[in-house]
Amino acid sequence: MTEQIWFEDFIPGTVLESAPRTITLSDIDRYADLTGERHPVHMDDDFARAAGFRGRIAHGLFALALVEGLKAEMGGFDRSVIASLGWDKVRFTAPLEPGDVVHLKLELVEKRPSSRPGRGVATERGSLVKSDGTVVVSGDHVIILLNRPAQPPAG
Repeated sequence: MTEQIWFEDFIPGTVLESAPRTITLSDIDRYADLTGERHPVHMDDDFARAAGFRGRIAHGLFALALVEGLKAEMGGFDRSVIASLGWDKVRFTAPLEPGDVVHLKLELVEKRPSSRPGRGVATERGSLVKSDGTVVVSGDHVIILLNRPAQPPAG
């Protein structure tokens, strides 16, 4: 688990990496069940092969969601991030296939104080990376990050 990263601890240029995760057909099926997105490239091996893939591939937005899920599993932002302001420059650059082992590479890009006291606005660049180094999806995520809470008085 990563130590909590508050606004003061967010150092641009820092790169964090998550534990690996193996993608399964069940992951793809569960994502399709949750979202209703059942395009045949995700659900039909023959269709996916005819489209030029080795078989079914995961949804692009599932890959992007994994960026957030793997970040959450790292634990560094679970008490300090209070809002997402959006994603910029999202690119889907390679298919995500069952059996792929992926991890998150999270680069802390920039930060600035917010107009509201006690918080700031920060940008993190998340990349979902296969074990061979291929980037599946990447994008810049703008978040609201709290300042470190005041220490309670001693005594």
